[in-house]
Amino acid sequence: MADLITYRDAVAEGLAREMRRDPSVVCLGEDIGAAGGVFKTTVGLLAEFGPERVRDTPISEQAIVGMAMGAAMTGVRPVAEIMFSDFLACCWDYLANEIPKMRYMTGGQVTVPLVVRTANGGGLGFGAQHSQAVENWALAVPGLKIAAPSNPADVIGLLASAVRSDDPVVFFEHKGLFASRGEPAPPDHVVPLGQAAVAREGTDITVVALAATVPIALAAAAELAASGTSVEVIDLRCLVPLDMATVLASVRKTSRLLIVEENPYQGGWGGTVASIVADEGFELLDAPIRRVAAACVPLPFADALEDEVIPTTSKVIGALRLLADY
Repeated sequence: MADLITYRDAVAEGLAREMRRDPSVVCLGEDIGAAGGVFKTTVGLLAEFGPERVRDTPISEQAIVGMAMGAAMTGVRPVAEIMFSDFLACCWDYLANEIPKMRYMTGGQVTVPLVVRTANGGGLGFGAQHSQAVENWALAVPGLKIAAPSNPADVIGLLASAVRSDDPVVFFEHKGLFASRGEPAPPDHVVPLGQAAVAREGTDITVVALAATVPIALAAAAELAASGTSVEVIDLRCLVPLDMATVLASVRKTSRLLIVEENPYQGGWGGTVASIVADEGFELLDAPIRRVAAACVPLPFADALEDEVIPTTSKVIGALRLLADY
């Protein structure tokens, strides 16, 4: 059996694979060079590829994403790192108004094949400005693809698809998963964007999860199994494209749906999933669609308070038991 790999090492490995494969791939961001990234997700890249392809930048999100956009429009495939996803707000004009619209506004004459990588989510007590899960921000912008892996192999496979995409991709790496371990990805591993995975088979309730809520859902499913309830866990892996066919196929089997997301309940991606299931699969349901999401408050610094705000295994277990008994 191959040695397990950490999620953070998988980021560096995925980047290295794409940089070896395609010399037009470059990385830029704060402290990604000699420092190996603040989360140690770019370790070894500077030594292998040199400062022309691994570029440290000033502390300016606008500069990072603006440079990436310009480079992408002229034939480079940049991978830009925004250290914390909260600070996508600092370059939001580029992400919301410029990058996703360029291909459309030029009639396809100009593509912007770039990836914006960013560390996302809470659970580590980093406080209100460094702990948000902000996938829902990007989801509100037509023209952006969105990936959010839950395990090391998917980090590598989804990153390969993201780098090769001719459309811009926002790639959310969850801070709470960096130290987690999983199976290494085989050579040439590619996971298509928009292809969900059945992380656990089940027959009684479907749970739809993303990134860090996948292991939470799996832990809850294991707990429910002990009491005779079979829970199927769907790892969406991407929000755009969104694989609702896999979700609806699961709901057709289980007739019950729980959505677990770290976005705030108000405006979270789970509302979109729930709406599509209600529109296209209402007759499949034997119970109301339920959501476990973050509370609509700033993230507290204290860990006990943070646990009150974001999804936890115990909250998911409670919601599953209510659905099972409905």
